[in-house]
Amino acid sequence: MNLEVTGAKVLFNIPIFGGIPITETVVNTWIVMALIVGLCLFLTHGMQVHARTKRQVVAEYLVGMVRNMVKNNMGERFMHYVPFVGALFSLAMLSSLISMVGMFSPTGDLSTCVGWALLVFVVITYYKIRTQHIGGYLKGFTQPVFIMTPLNMISEVATPISMAFRLFGNIASGSVVTLLLYGGLAALSSGILGLIPGVVGDILSQVPIFQLGIPAILSIYFDLFTSVLQAFIFCMLTMMYIKLACEE
Repeated sequence: MNLEVTGAKVLFNIPIFGGIPITETVVNTWIVMALIVGLCLFLTHGMQVHARTKRQVVAEYLVGMVRNMVKNNMGERFMHYVPFVGALFSLAMLSSLISMVGMFSPTGDLSTCVGWALLVFVVITYYKIRTQHIGGYLKGFTQPVFIMTPLNMISEVATPISMAFRLFGNIASGSVVTLLLYGGLAALSSGILGLIPGVVGDILSQVPIFQLGIPAILSIYFDLFTSVLQAFIFCMLTMMYIKLACEE
């Protein structure tokens, strides 16, 4: 078993083509996808024309929420993007939330965020070329004057980079802050309880009492609120960029 760390722990290698590393990111991403598929099958099982079960009510509410988000931000002509936006939002949100059960968050790995951002960038570029044709798309780099071409090219490349680092940075920073908090509270417990004289102080100084409660409260923000918020922002940027690409 290979335990090298390259953003996420390498669990093992597939011995073909020189060895394909299987990391925690890959495994946990598949776990999240399996959870999403299982949840969809559970909520949509036995659906009827009129909702008579709580499962169907929840399923219709979730679908309606995504439909309204796409309709309000992109318009009726982009309603076929409802499944894409819904899948992207649920995958990004759950990939971040699994850190609450002690699993490595795939969004804490830059390669995951870059992959999603590149996928969105391909869709954006497709619509730009479809709207302006290849000539108009290339000509756009020279606007408003030819000397702006390098800056326009950098701006184009910056789109997926900014999307990836925004998601990765917020999720990874939350994990770092949580780890620092745990370490600081453990040191504080050891320092204060170690002041108790005798064997009692030696024993209690090894117990991180101050780690109880405080990290749990802060994880509501760093894990729960931030995970949902960053997934929402990523989807909002996706919808905005796609819509703008069609209007140019």
